[in-house]
Amino acid sequence: MKPLSYWLDSAPAFRCAETGGLPARCETAVIGGGFTGLSAALAMAREGIDVVVLEAGRVAGAASGRNGGHCNNGLVRQVAAVADTFGLERARAFYHTFDQAVETVERVIAREGIACDFRRSGKIQLAAKPSHFGSLSRTHALLASGIDTQTSLVCPGDLSREIGSTRFHGGLVYHRSAMLHPGRLGSGLAQAAHRHGARIWEDTEVTRWRRSGRGGHELETAMGMLEAEKVLVATGAGTGPAFPHLHRRILAVGSFIIATEPLAQHLVDAIMPTRRTAVTTKHIGHYFRMAPDNRLIFGGRARFARSDPGSDMKSGRLLARSLKQIFPILGDVRIDYCWGGMLDMTMDRLPRAGVVDGCHHAMGYSGHGVQMSVHMGEVMAKVMAGDVEANPWRDLPWPALPGHATRAALLPLAGAWFRLRDLVS
Repeated sequence: MKPLSYWLDSAPAFRCAETGGLPARCETAVIGGGFTGLSAALAMAREGIDVVVLEAGRVAGAASGRNGGHCNNGLVRQVAAVADTFGLERARAFYHTFDQAVETVERVIAREGIACDFRRSGKIQLAAKPSHFGSLSRTHALLASGIDTQTSLVCPGDLSREIGSTRFHGGLVYHRSAMLHPGRLGSGLAQAAHRHGARIWEDTEVTRWRRSGRGGHELETAMGMLEAEKVLVATGAGTGPAFPHLHRRILAVGSFIIATEPLAQHLVDAIMPTRRTAVTTKHIGHYFRMAPDNRLIFGGRARFARSDPGSDMKSGRLLARSLKQIFPILGDVRIDYCWGGMLDMTMDRLPRAGVVDGCHHAMGYSGHGVQMSVHMGEVMAKVMAGDVEANPWRDLPWPALPGHATRAALLPLAGAWFRLRDLVS
C-alpha cells in the first residue's frame, strides 16, 4: 500500500504559488489553503479584493485532499436529534444549508470550468443492524413531511439493487448528494483563485497573530510579517495555538482511507450497481464509493488516533479486513493506497463560523466538509464584506472543549465509548 492520498497523487499540481517574500500588507489574509480558504479567496478576488492566502503546506494537502470525495447533503446527525436541541424549523434550516452547499460546489465547478468528476450520484445510508432500519424509517418519514422529498427508503429485501453485500439491513437514499475528485477540486479552486488575482503562498505557516496598532492584524510567518486589514482563519483541524480561542474548541480526530486497485467492470457492477456514495449507520462505521478509474475508495474511523504514517498503515490494515468482510468477492483484490486525515469536529457536529477578536473563522465541519467548506468560503466572503446575516451558523454557542490539554490522550477512551454504543444500539 502506498502511504499516499490517492486523490492528491492523481491530481494535477498547483504550480502558481508565489515564490518571493510576502508583501508588507494586504486587504485580506486567508489563513489555510484548503477548500474553505480557496473558495473564500476566489470569491473575494472576483470582487477585486486584494487577498493573500497563507498555507502551511501545499494547497488542499490536508483534510481537503485526504477525504472520501463525498459531496453529500443531509446533516451529520439525525435530523430528529438536531430538532430536539434546536427546534424543527431551525433543524430544517440547517438541513437546507447542506442542500445549498452541494449546489454551491456544483455552481463553482461549472462557472470556473474545474474538471473534478462531479456527479449527482445520490447517497445511501446503510442500516448496519436490523434495529437501525427502524431509525432510518423514522428519519425518512420526517424528511418526507416537507424537509426533503428527494429521499427514498430501501427495504431490506430490495437492497441488492443498491449494494452487493449481505451485511446490511435496508437503507435510506438521499438523491441530492454527489461525489467528486477532491484533489482535482483543490488544484482547480487554487488555479481559479490565482486567475482572478488572489496570491497564494504555500509552506507558509502562520506562527503568531496579534492586533496591529492601526486596527488591523499582524501575522508572523517563516516568510516574514504580513499586515492585513481583515483575516479569515480557515485551518480546520490544523488550527494551532496562534489562535487559542479556536484551538480550544476544535477536536481533531483521525479518519482513514484505503483505495483498491482498479476493479474489473463485473466487480464494480456486482458491489456498487448504482455507483452512489455510501455510509453506514454505526458510530464507528464506514464510508465508500467508486473512483472514476473503478477503484473502491473505502474509509472509516478504524482507530481513534491521530493521523501519521504509522497510524495510517495500522488503520489501513484494519480497513482492508473490513472491506473484505463487507465485500467477500474482493478477497483477492490488491490495496494500492492508504492514507489518513484529521477531521475538525465540534461537540454537536455542527459547523461554526463568525468573528472572534476581530478574526473571522469557518470550520468544524465534522466529516461533511467537502461541500460545506466550499459553501462557507463563499459565505464568509459575503460576511466580511458586511452581510453578517449570510452566515447560517452565526449565533450558535461554542463552549471550549473540556480537558482540552489532554484531549489527544483521551481519543482511545472516546473510541471505546463509541464501540460500546455500537454494540448496544
